Amino acid sequence: MTPAQPVRFSADVEDVRPDERETIEGLNQTFDKILNTTAKDYGHAVRSVHAKAHGILEGRMRIAEGLPPELAQGLFSKPGEHKVLLRISTNAGDILPDAISLPRGVALKVLDVEGERLPGAKGTTQDFIMVNGPVFQAKTADKFLGNLKMLASTTDRMEGTKTVVSSVMRGVNTALQAVGIESTKIASLGGAPNVDPLGETYYSVTPFRYGDYIAKFSLAPVAPALLARKDQEIDAKDRPDAIRETLRDEMRDIDGVWEFRVQLCRDLEKQPIEDPTVQWDEAEAPFQTVATITVPRQDSWDSARVQEVDERMHFMVWTGLAAHRPLGNINRARKDTYQHSADFRAGFNRCPMHEPGGTNG
Repeated sequence: MTPAQPVRFSADVEDVRPDERETIEGLNQTFDKILNTTAKDYGHAVRSVHAKAHGILEGRMRIAEGLPPELAQGLFSKPGEHKVLLRISTNAGDILPDAISLPRGVALKVLDVEGERLPGAKGTTQDFIMVNGPVFQAKTADKFLGNLKMLASTTDRMEGTKTVVSSVMRGVNTALQAVGIESTKIASLGGAPNVDPLGETYYSVTPFRYGDYIAKFSLAPVAPALLARKDQEIDAKDRPDAIRETLRDEMRDIDGVWEFRVQLCRDLEKQPIEDPTVQWDEAEAPFQTVATITVPRQDSWDSARVQEVDERMHFMVWTGLAAHRPLGNINRARKDTYQHSADFRAGFNRCPMHEPGGTNG
């Protein structure tokens, strides 16, 4: 089947809800509960989501030559190379033992990016934030707020209890999968398989402007050493930092290669902008490779890099080019809430955020 022509971006593809400001305030209040609880526990502020990093990697992005016009957009409008930083994490807002298995995430920061910036976007970087599943757990930000309140209520609970709950949730999700159902909500609460992050494919989940068009993004492993780790589960029993230890052992001996892929929207009904719970059918809207990311073997928990990236930087979908403006209700809610979390960390830790290529703050 030949895909339809991609939909051209226009401002009216978004449907802004009248209650979005109220929802954002509710999100910030709930994030404050998580941030204040964890900062009090640790004596140090951590991210309100994806607090625990398992690896910090440095590599290069090579943008492909000869891309067709619909793919040669924004950051990818011309071939070239950029330094990149990757932060591999899980999605909880507190630092949990790895026996509590949660969805994986990867935050990608592309350095030295030229072009018109999004409003308020400091520096010269382009951030992409992805998780190892193609859909979001909630249709709208107000629905996500309900889920977040549930997660916030588990912050600061006994870790042993959380471990038991995680095990039960994994069993429930396995049972659902056996009858062809997978629950992203259950996975987000601790029912995700405890897989090796290096073997996973990651998705932006939400849509973005892609220059003249609209797209979702994906980061897919292609190096044989990474593909061999697909669906490989990590034994975290009595190993609170098992994922970090595993990644560190693996990345000392392998070179990682991923493809950065773009999924152009081709039908606004079938590939909606405002509902990230809908998976865009790849048969109708295929992913296409626009760049390759290579990460040479390295210490994935190098103390200097961890300090620079994990402690002194933030990753936000609203840090980047106007050509890659985040779209949809969930993305609009992320703008203030991500900044709110970063400001809290900077203030509590007395360490301004350092965005490459710009002023600190």
